[in-house]
Amino acid sequence: MRRQRNGKIVATLGPATSSPERIKALFEAGADVFRLNFSHGSHDDHRQRFDAIRALERTSGRPITILLDLQGPKLRVGTFAKGPIRLAAGDRFRFDLEDKPGDQTRARLPHVEIFQALKPGAELLLDDGRIRVRVDSCTTEFADTTVLAGGDLSDRKGVNVPNIVLPLSPITVKDRRDLQFGLELGVDWVALSFVQRPGDISEARRLIAGRTAIMAKLEKPAAIQHLDEIIELVDGIMVARGDLGVEMAPEEVPSIQKQIVRASRRAGKPVVVATQMLDSMVHAPAPTRAEASDVATAVYDGADAVMLSAETATGAYPVEAVEMMDRIIARVERDALYRTIMDAAHAPPEPTAADAITAAAGQVAHTISAAAIVTYTTSGSTTLRAARERPEAPIVCLTSNLSTARRLAIAWGVHPVHTADVANFNDMVAKACEMAKVVGIAKDGDKLVITAGVPFGTPGATNVLRIARVGQ
Repeated sequence: MRRQRNGKIVATLGPATSSPERIKALFEAGADVFRLNFSHGSHDDHRQRFDAIRALERTSGRPITILLDLQGPKLRVGTFAKGPIRLAAGDRFRFDLEDKPGDQTRARLPHVEIFQALKPGAELLLDDGRIRVRVDSCTTEFADTTVLAGGDLSDRKGVNVPNIVLPLSPITVKDRRDLQFGLELGVDWVALSFVQRPGDISEARRLIAGRTAIMAKLEKPAAIQHLDEIIELVDGIMVARGDLGVEMAPEEVPSIQKQIVRASRRAGKPVVVATQMLDSMVHAPAPTRAEASDVATAVYDGADAVMLSAETATGAYPVEAVEMMDRIIARVERDALYRTIMDAAHAPPEPTAADAITAAAGQVAHTISAAAIVTYTTSGSTTLRAARERPEAPIVCLTSNLSTARRLAIAWGVHPVHTADVANFNDMVAKACEMAKVVGIAKDGDKLVITAGVPFGTPGATNVLRIARVGQ
């Protein structure tokens, strides 16, 4: 099942899309990646969804990416003795560590790390930013604040602390259990929440030990200050615009999104744009024009994938949301302006044989009107180099490593094919021509541009470019 587009679609599974039939319908509508959101659902729920995806993969013959999204630390206020309270601008309000229900004057904030980091003048955002308070004075046990923007505050509403790096590990006790469970299942990617600084990646690397790829969710403004360092340490990036939009001014988010996508593309790391992309379709059969434009903007920026969250997890129109996203991506990619943008935004190749070969492959494919660029890879690095160039021709990735094929299904323009290992270079060329026909990308007489690393099995050693004609 070949996709008629290069950008990929991530669909989140949930109560609305847990059955094998619904998962298959999402896949047939265009979903390339399935996200298991461990903020919700039990391990049994996620195991059943995982098994359904792997069964679908076997029947479809197409590698499918499974992304485990860890919950990360959740900062919340405590409960209230007499139900919700109403805060008005100018009210004084205290947050503390006392283990008792709150009232009109105070509330429990059970996170000592927040009090350790707070300073007078800092702001706290409550209930997704609907309520905003300023810290007037604080210790390691309490903070006295003035309400700047009021509203109703009820039990366990979320707390955001903008512009402050909190001394918190991004991996909680719950995350450790979820991560171990996901690794035992065999997920392809793990999305790490609450990344604030490069050091936050180290613990995840140690726990994962190379068993899956790591995606950093950039949802904290502090992470943007270390953007290039974080990108270098992970395998992929997610632009988590929900929390970014809470902790910084809304007008800042579009430019930050472009900055993250550009930096990720420059590094050749897959980048996913997420959150509220077609939010109206949670309840309506069609998106707003603004939402369609939002998806299109991410595609014009060159993002590898765009993500659906509640739209497919709990929405009333999950399949229609995927179909709509599929149509938007395909329409943008037919636009002449899209190709102009992609051609103008190439990162300069590094002075290595691998980068020189990969950059040349895109140019050669354009010159000879090749049906596809075929990469032969073990680790995936050869294919990701090709995807970084955003070539006109689709990229067929041949690999004998099924884990590599699954991980690469999230990458722009890549059609991964799990195939038997090859014995020599001529065998590889024959296999490339055969598989390009099997997946429906090429026919007899078409030309292919083939890149590989010789000797085979050496990660990152792309050093050969070959032009082949299918059927000859």
